[in-house]
Amino acid sequence: MNSVIPILRGIYGVWLREIMRATRDKGQLLGGVSRPLIWLLILGVGLNPYFRGEVFGEVRLVLPYSYLQFLFPAVIVLNIMYTSIQFAVSVIWDREFGFLREVLVSPMPRWAVLLGKVLGGATAATGHGTLVLILARFADVSLMPVQVVEAIFYMFALSFALTSFGVVLASKVRSFEGFGVFSNTVILPLYFASSSVFPLDPSLTRTQLVTTYPEWLIMLIRANPITYAVDVLRGILIDYNQFPPAIGLGLVAAGSVGFFLWALRSFGK
Repeated sequence: MNSVIPILRGIYGVWLREIMRATRDKGQLLGGVSRPLIWLLILGVGLNPYFRGEVFGEVRLVLPYSYLQFLFPAVIVLNIMYTSIQFAVSVIWDREFGFLREVLVSPMPRWAVLLGKVLGGATAATGHGTLVLILARFADVSLMPVQVVEAIFYMFALSFALTSFGVVLASKVRSFEGFGVFSNTVILPLYFASSSVFPLDPSLTRTQLVTTYPEWLIMLIRANPITYAVDVLRGILIDYNQFPPAIGLGLVAAGSVGFFLWALRSFGK
């Protein structure tokens, strides 16, 4: 018990430092607000009239929601992805300026230092995801309090997995510039190759899907874990799932544990 309390205090100290740094970063805060506004105001409003009842040859997509409603959970996930993975820049920063070395030679275990940092990044990313929830009324999404609570818990779990993934990336890249380029080449393909901006309508048969989309695109979307992560949040916020929610929940849980252990192995090398 005597050894647990100092570790908890250490985790809290590292977490608090990351939160203070995130709240003082005006650029990150501005991006967390402007990004969802641009996506919803321009892309969402622009494509909204063309979404419902779209016809492709003899196939008619039947979706019970507007495009703004469909896009809304995906924009939350995009905000979380950017904040979580970009948060790993702090690892490079700490390594570059010697702070990480000083912390790692302290009596605090390495896993506790990493846990404090990842919890800090996950909290900041969840905050950015929650900012988007304020736009729910604009997107014509009605939310009950229980949905908001469920969404925040889920967003935190997703943020934890993605922040740990960002730390893994940061351990492979040694410069700020390189990490910025590298992270964008990871985030954008993962996001666009998921079912974030267009649906794979579950009412279609396999033959109809292949008629509507190229088969390679269907395979890419189904192999992409972000597809299922977005799908779970859609189920919570607008009660619409294209895939069994258990797949997305399992992937987020496995990603949280797996990426954290991978990050721990790479951390401080």
